[in-house]
Amino acid sequence: MLIQAVPQWQGARTPRAGDLPAGCRALSAWAGDVLGVPVREVPLAPGGTPVVDGIANRDALLDNRKRHTGALADGPVLTIGGDCAADLVPVAAARAKHGERFGVVWFDAHADLNTPGSSPSGGFHGMVLRSLLGDGDPAFAAVPTIAPGRAVLVGTRSVDPAERAAIEAGLVRSVDGEPSRIVAELRAAGIERLYVHLDLDVLDPTVFAGMDYPEPGGMRIDQLVAALSALAEFEVVGAAITECVSGKPDELAVLAPVMHCIGELLR
Repeated sequence: MLIQAVPQWQGARTPRAGDLPAGCRALSAWAGDVLGVPVREVPLAPGGTPVVDGIANRDALLDNRKRHTGALADGPVLTIGGDCAADLVPVAAARAKHGERFGVVWFDAHADLNTPGSSPSGGFHGMVLRSLLGDGDPAFAAVPTIAPGRAVLVGTRSVDPAERAAIEAGLVRSVDGEPSRIVAELRAAGIERLYVHLDLDVLDPTVFAGMDYPEPGGMRIDQLVAALSALAEFEVVGAAITECVSGKPDELAVLAPVMHCIGELLR
């Protein structure tokens, strides 16, 4: 097992986006110690670029995509971001490797289903799941795509109108954090091999303060651990933790049960 640190910030347009690289490195180093596994950082483009075709920092993000693709590792990998777009490359690679029965469970306060035309901010971290479904900017769209209905949102509570339309059209499924409901949706989708995406803002901000884009009404640590533990019946082929802006050891320490659970799923 390997941790790949992807300290990308260009996908986010939030007040604390500039803290994402430091948060990524701190979380990766701490996770490496907790799990006893090596950490390798993916070298990324350092700067930003203007909004192009509805995407902020588009050129930098495309450069990062090439760099990340060249640094992909074999075997069980825990990707730690950076913004949610740190998952664009590993999820697309897993889909290509594992076939149509591959799916993702997307723990996130936000649906990440916008396109450049519907995004209110131009932040690509709100478009990444839609890109993995093959929509939006063709330069980012996954080939092959995740099949409609084989992405399951969990704990999502901030959804834009265009994202709601995508959910209602059946592009993705959406459930609360109750473990049996998550498993039922994954089974109904026919998913055999699973990638776990965890944006820390799925947690309530009173539980963990070091998230980039907090939303009230999130999960507790024990609820998240129970939901993750229920995924053990599936073959988990990869995972990611994203959107950390904290480097404080006492704040990161509350994530220990979550980290151990993800480590077990990947082992």
